[in-house]
Amino acid sequence: MKRILTVLVAMTILWSCSKDEENLKVEEQLVDVQQTTEIIPKEKIDEFIINSLKKNNEFNWSEVNDVMLWSALVHADSILTVGYTASGQANINERMTSINVQDPEWIKSRDEVFDETASVLSRKYNKSVEVDDLPSFTHEVLPFVEMKASDLEVINRLRSLENVRYIEPLGYEVDFQTYGSGERYSDSGCSNSPDFGLASDNYSTISPNAKMSWNYPGMGIDQAWNYSTGQGITVGLIDTGLSPDQIKLGNEFNSGSSANRTVERFGFHATGMWWWKAIDGPDDQCGHGTAMAGVIAAPRSTSGSSVGVAYNANLIGVRGTGDVVVNSGNEKTGVSDALIYLGNRNDVKIISMSIGDVFHNSKVADAIRYAHGKGKLIFAAAGTSTSFTNWFGVIFPATMNETVAVTGVKEGQYVRCDVCHSGDKVDFTVVMEKAGTNAHPLSLAMSGSDPSTVGGSSVATATAAGIAALVWSKNPGWNRDQVLNKLKQSADFYPNRNSSFGYGNLNALTAVQ
Repeated sequence: MKRILTVLVAMTILWSCSKDEENLKVEEQLVDVQQTTEIIPKEKIDEFIINSLKKNNEFNWSEVNDVMLWSALVHADSILTVGYTASGQANINERMTSINVQDPEWIKSRDEVFDETASVLSRKYNKSVEVDDLPSFTHEVLPFVEMKASDLEVINRLRSLENVRYIEPLGYEVDFQTYGSGERYSDSGCSNSPDFGLASDNYSTISPNAKMSWNYPGMGIDQAWNYSTGQGITVGLIDTGLSPDQIKLGNEFNSGSSANRTVERFGFHATGMWWWKAIDGPDDQCGHGTAMAGVIAAPRSTSGSSVGVAYNANLIGVRGTGDVVVNSGNEKTGVSDALIYLGNRNDVKIISMSIGDVFHNSKVADAIRYAHGKGKLIFAAAGTSTSFTNWFGVIFPATMNETVAVTGVKEGQYVRCDVCHSGDKVDFTVVMEKAGTNAHPLSLAMSGSDPSTVGGSSVATATAAGIAALVWSKNPGWNRDQVLNKLKQSADFYPNRNSSFGYGNLNALTAVQ
């Protein structure tokens, strides 16, 4: 996840014993604010969130009081995401795929959310407010609704309802620039220019004239091609889209030694306000998605371009985000819709997500569980940041049990790459930083045959997804759990787990034999 979370550099500055006293002062101020029901300043909310991340390695809106949640809502776009459940239902996280939100008991719970909101507003403003008056959105598959609401009384009431699972502000974003970063958070990961004059020891030229990245042999990928090239397996990539100018993901997807496969493009990312937004298409405007697609399935071509791990696999590139950080409301919606779409495609076996955020988002989590329930093997990046901030552990959604978390390590040693995250949630590692030079693996640029390079846990995740495609292609009758178990058995530490690197480096040759 190239440069994701680089904007968190100021967190390390805040990391000190003296900060405990400041945290106590902030909490006392929040108590005072709750008693007066004044809006909490955004700086105080941001500070609370960052301190929670430092202390617990995660943040969930369920841990804040009503006043802070309401204040965050007001500071954002005033759009509430409300997850609901039917009366008497239990363990719905494990049953997300089997839920039919059109069943009467689910409709009843959903309608209760709207009815109670309208009732609260009617009493507050002393006039009749009908449900139809509420700007709202009802998801057709997942059990959540979204509505325009900016009243503390609505928060109070909805949080008290037995059938409400969660309430979250859709569009709230932490202003990390306040904490010393000069970089724009929303630009993270957007860089993919060709590396002209690439050092010759960073690749090997293989038939029919493709460049194989330096890290493939060490993981047995080139040897695994004697057994499997990914034929017949479809990988869904949720990222920033595919570049329309990269013909290796277009007319030359079938070229050289790559044949009889398909590449598709879809877009679920939208621009504009919640009620006036429009899908902005499948085209990559960032470079990250194109690079990840190249790592997974670039053709073994005749033109000197980089070859993907599973160079005969099918690919579906879905634009769900504008960059690698899933932080805006439109990105959360785009990713969740992409997960549902790929989850419902019977031909999709693997989903690769080299994207994420430090925040847990319940709507995206619902969609992850939905796709997982459909039998998809979901890989997610453990996180990438500068060396000054990668004390932070694994990011969301790689923190979820339904995903396979991947990070990158240096060649020949179990040391995470200079910008990679690690932690007990990591499942696998991939070698992606060359010893001595710190060179990164090859991939496709936005256009042309000259390779680009890409680093971080992003490329590690895409590589793992490609290896999984090799395994599944070799064993087409297997299910997700069988493929995942084979990957575990191929890794260095199996049957044990390392506290920072999971089962360790994957070995594609071992996995396909």
